[in-house]
Amino acid sequence: MTILMAIESSCDETACAVVKDGCEILSSIVSSQINVHTLYGGVVPEVASRIHVENISTVVCEALQQAKVTMDDIDAIAYTQGPGLIGSLHVGVQAAKAIAWAYHKPLVPVNHMTGHIYANRFVTELQWPLMALVISGGHTELVWMENDWDFKVIGTTRDDAIGEAYDKVARVLGLGYPGGPKIDKIAREGKPHYTLPTPKTASPYDFSFSGLKSAVLQMIQREEKKDETINVADAAYCFQETALQSMVKKTMAAVAEYRPAMLVLAGGVAANSRLRVLMEEAMKEYPEVKLVIPPLSCCTDNAAMIGAAGYVAYKHGLFGGFDAAADPALLMPGEE
Repeated sequence: MTILMAIESSCDETACAVVKDGCEILSSIVSSQINVHTLYGGVVPEVASRIHVENISTVVCEALQQAKVTMDDIDAIAYTQGPGLIGSLHVGVQAAKAIAWAYHKPLVPVNHMTGHIYANRFVTELQWPLMALVISGGHTELVWMENDWDFKVIGTTRDDAIGEAYDKVARVLGLGYPGGPKIDKIAREGKPHYTLPTPKTASPYDFSFSGLKSAVLQMIQREEKKDETINVADAAYCFQETALQSMVKKTMAAVAEYRPAMLVLAGGVAANSRLRVLMEEAMKEYPEVKLVIPPLSCCTDNAAMIGAAGYVAYKHGLFGGFDAAADPALLMPGEE
């Protein structure tokens, strides 16, 4: 039995969890800052880091209390080293170091994106080879894993990540922040009224969403020139369908070529209700591939997922020293 304490502070959630054997959550405490950043229309890095400083000690204590363990029971401290906001990351890194130093525990630095992938271990045992669609506010990637802790990014975004595009389009449509849930909700009321160009990239597995955001703005301007008021629900529907259909199509092309045993969704945008429907429909063509869609609690940023990935890193002996710093541009293991 291996019990890890995990700390996550890459963006605007201060989180701590206690995880047993990488697949059982003994506790998971998340302190969200969304109400604060909604006032500004997006995450303000300096504000986020200051709130992390205020919350980190509380979430650590609550995680231990909820798990009903003491530091004597903890085998190692896993923490998010990157990628993310440098100020936010720094708070979590320093907290992990301080706890590890005080209680003589080994440190396990974790890449935030690997945490999203391994969050699926809370749903089912992962099967190899595995394809992961990692989608969040800062990342859109197709990751091929032939074996455990073996990462190869075969596709990535060439400009905006899908979550970032949602936020920008929501702002243009006057829906506010965060854009993902707001567009997902109002798009259910929309109809196929408008058309937008399908994003194109040179690589078959790469993504692009910046042009789609610009196309939405141009669509609004065209309607204004005709003295027409844009139908927000229809516009949200059109954007979401265009973006998600493009992403699903590329994912299915990768599945067809690589033939994984399992396809997992990972990251905050994996919570999108329309994406879940589209992916389930598309995967009916590949019944031999197991599709894993994590529950909403495993999609958004949390420390339990860092504990899940940290457990695998711990078993591989991938420890970190006290000289390891936060890295806002940290690459996945093996990524160049």
